[in-house]
Amino acid sequence: MVIPVHDVNPVRRTPYATYALIAANVLVFLYTPGLAGSVAGDSALSQLCHLHAFLDHYAAVPQELIHHRMPTVVPTGEVGGGGPHGAGCVVGPPHYDKSPPLSVFTAMFLHGSWLHLLGNMLFLLIFGNNIEDRLGHVRFTLFYGVCGFAAAYGFALVNAESGDPLIGASGAIAGVLGAYLVLYPRARVWVLVPFLVFLPLRLPAWLVLGFWFVLQAAYSSGAAVPAASTVAYASHVVGFLAGMLLAWPLRPGTPPPPEPRRLLWGRQARHGW
Repeated sequence: MVIPVHDVNPVRRTPYATYALIAANVLVFLYTPGLAGSVAGDSALSQLCHLHAFLDHYAAVPQELIHHRMPTVVPTGEVGGGGPHGAGCVVGPPHYDKSPPLSVFTAMFLHGSWLHLLGNMLFLLIFGNNIEDRLGHVRFTLFYGVCGFAAAYGFALVNAESGDPLIGASGAIAGVLGAYLVLYPRARVWVLVPFLVFLPLRLPAWLVLGFWFVLQAAYSSGAAVPAASTVAYASHVVGFLAGMLLAWPLRPGTPPPPEPRRLLWGRQARHGW
């Protein structure tokens, strides 16, 4: 797996929407119970119970999206104890009304770990600015949301009976990658390739993103992935294809990305970092 770190594809405008999405994702993560850390000194079990209750409320759940079948009992966020099995999370009737379509939107800003968050934000930062530059701030925001909804419902269709929460911006960001592949296939992307050490290479976007998509498609089919994997690879595939389809009508009017000319280490260079 290669790690993108920068693309050689300058933009004409400041990507305010991309920056706002990154900031929103980070802020939501910092305020997600039991993930970024607890300032209240809660125990690990208490944090876990709060997290389960929070995700049940705000995450997208496939069986809820497809069947609109809401659970009769959910985690309350409280810790119970004294039983034969020791302490555990208390469950009870839900004290809230949940809208499955709205849960797709809220789930797009939830992440399960720092690694999950930072990986997604890295891809959004590198590739999102150019798609926003091409679409404009408002259309890019709408595009991002449509891809996220398509990814969530696409995953739910093939996992209709699953009660596991679906979280993360991966589906929406996969749509950004699909659009980038359509609009800027010849743009150059600096990547780190793990080979004993991390080797920096500059590769065309079609190779980097095409390889990423092939991996996601293979993983979604179950190839080379442990049975216990919790990554929703199918949502990545659907989001990527949705982004490609939405961006395809814009392709004829998109010029090839220019190579910036800038000073590199005190001398004129054709290809900047």
